[in-house]
Amino acid sequence: MSHGTRGVSTATVSRVLATPDLVSEATREKVMAAVARLGYAPSAAAKMLRTLRTEKILVTVPDVSNPFFSEIIRGVEEAATAAGYSVLLGDTRHQEAREEQYAEMLRRKEADGLIFLGHRLPDALAEMIESLGAAAPIVNGCEYSPGLGVSSAHIDNEAAALEAMEHLYGLGHRRVGVITGPLASPISRDRLAGARAAAGRRGLSSGLRIATGDFTIESGLVQSLALLGGAERPTALFCFSDEMAMGALEAARRLGFACPADVSILGFDDIRYARHLDPPLTTVSQPMARIGHEVVGLLLGILSGEAAEVRHLTLPHELMVRASTAAAPPA
Repeated sequence: MSHGTRGVSTATVSRVLATPDLVSEATREKVMAAVARLGYAPSAAAKMLRTLRTEKILVTVPDVSNPFFSEIIRGVEEAATAAGYSVLLGDTRHQEAREEQYAEMLRRKEADGLIFLGHRLPDALAEMIESLGAAAPIVNGCEYSPGLGVSSAHIDNEAAALEAMEHLYGLGHRRVGVITGPLASPISRDRLAGARAAAGRRGLSSGLRIATGDFTIESGLVQSLALLGGAERPTALFCFSDEMAMGALEAARRLGFACPADVSILGFDDIRYARHLDPPLTTVSQPMARIGHEVVGLLLGILSGEAAEVRHLTLPHELMVRASTAAAPPA
């Protein structure tokens, strides 16, 4: 950049490009004429090194193919773009090694902050939180666990599950099959606690049948076949994800049961396919896009230095009653 700007220091050229109001008009015109003649464009990489900001946010997700996470990611993208940030997406596939790899990206400052949508906290992030406390640029979405020590946005999963079970009990169901997600996950444990609390309130704990899935359609199918094909068949199934509820619908069809005449099926999340199933699925609706917006807001507060303490945002859920649940069949 020195050719054509003789008599002007490199520092002056930098000031013209970064803070033109601090340079005289004559000098500014001379430098900008050279910029135009040479076709110079400032280096984004060089700017990043000077400011120590990448203007990128890293988001890790346990299963990028899950429609629930895709809606949250869309919300993250909307909020991040509006704030001038780009989003880097990492699909960890529930693998700890991949989670650690993405955590190292934050430690290497390849992103300004990280939002993780799983329940595990990689060692690299735990060390950063221990060192920086609430100033660590790390936020969790969905998997609320106060022991993680990071800000988060989520629903009250225990209350949501209790409400879902009360809906089934209110329809006269006394034998309910519950298909959980992995119990290593806080949301699965919280939802199971809510389901058990509802059963206990009504003195129906003995009618609870619990099976463990992994949130996928396939696990919903396998576990529902076992529950519906066993002794003392449940008259209702509560699945901890809509995908597992889709598997439950398939299981009912294979076994010759009509939904909801023979078995009611209730899901969780309210993914965009839920209302278009046959029958349309009763489910707990999570504000997925809003979760995405809120986790970005929490992270931006940390990056700006405004967040002085860890914050946990509990967002509203809603039970969406559709045609997949109905009164229990006669005993």
